[in-house]
Amino acid sequence: MTGAIYLDYQATTPLAPEALAAMTPWLDPGFANPHSSHAPGRAARAAVELARDRVAAALGLGGGRLIFTSGATEAANMAIQGLMIAAPAGRRKIVTIATEHACVRDTALWLGSHGFECVLLPVHADGLVDLDAAAAEIDGTTALVAAMLVNNEIGVIQPVAALSALARAAGAAFFCDAVQGFGRVDLPAGACDMVAVSAHKLHGPKGVGALWLADGVEISPIIHGGAQEGGLRSGTLSPALCAGFGVAAALMTERRATDAEHVATLAEMARSCFGDWEINGSISGRYSGNLNLRRNGVDAARLISEVRGVAFSAGSACASGSGRPSHVLSALGLTDAEARASIRLGFGRYTSIADIERAAALIGEAANRQRALAA
Repeated sequence: MTGAIYLDYQATTPLAPEALAAMTPWLDPGFANPHSSHAPGRAARAAVELARDRVAAALGLGGGRLIFTSGATEAANMAIQGLMIAAPAGRRKIVTIATEHACVRDTALWLGSHGFECVLLPVHADGLVDLDAAAAEIDGTTALVAAMLVNNEIGVIQPVAALSALARAAGAAFFCDAVQGFGRVDLPAGACDMVAVSAHKLHGPKGVGALWLADGVEISPIIHGGAQEGGLRSGTLSPALCAGFGVAAALMTERRATDAEHVATLAEMARSCFGDWEINGSISGRYSGNLNLRRNGVDAARLISEVRGVAFSAGSACASGSGRPSHVLSALGLTDAEARASIRLGFGRYTSIADIERAAALIGEAANRQRALAA
């Protein structure tokens, strides 16, 4: 990280040494294709299945199937497109939230331009979904309701159980993007029909994620070829990436209480150090390792460029460089100027109190310089 203090845990997390150690044997000498029937292939397959068991156990949803993917974006597309394609003729509506990650929001909008009906539910000023609007839109024509557990930009925790109940009452399926909440925020038991997760958001490697499907849920494959992963996801799996994911998930379960206590301490310090900044999104109903902050008179893009000693962001890494204000912050009712004055700080297992204090000083000094020049 070239010595920079890393505060961008929502974009990706540092790779756990234990996960790296688990990956190395499957790069060399265990390089065999896990779909081959010879002995080295079977050994690689065993590593994949052990990893599958570990990730499924960490999810704690019981039963169902876990399909490995290249990441959560693919998992979300598999779930959404696969279910909508397989939906009966009378159910052509997908209902999701305006603040969803682009992998869900853009997929839903794409379906809306291809013969399906797409509804983006509004949120309140705190970022939480309008449940009255949800109740009005989720009806007998709805095939799927999709919602994040924890928002990637502002950290708010959506009422997944309430949205799932509305979906179930209407006979619709419920999909949850649990990427930012996996291992940090509980998924309500029995609420989800499909769940997407990603390894690199929990100290695992990039390039691998998973889609969990509850028993009885059927989707159509959107990738065709070799019929791997039970015919739902063609393509050769990487035993190394799967092994790293499995160990990262198991370690996350083992360390969950310790990590949560550490993050709470960091969050308290960060809120104190950034006391003259406003928090975007709910203050109480959020994952505390994500702070989206705003200070009038600040240009976040310039701030990120100027503060070379800290790695932080202005929102989703997927949308960085687009030049457009965050669709999440816009949905909260923020003006373009307020959105462009907002930064996101993400921290976790490997962040120290000293990191927070030093980062706050560097960011605060640069922000004060900007405001002084603008005065």
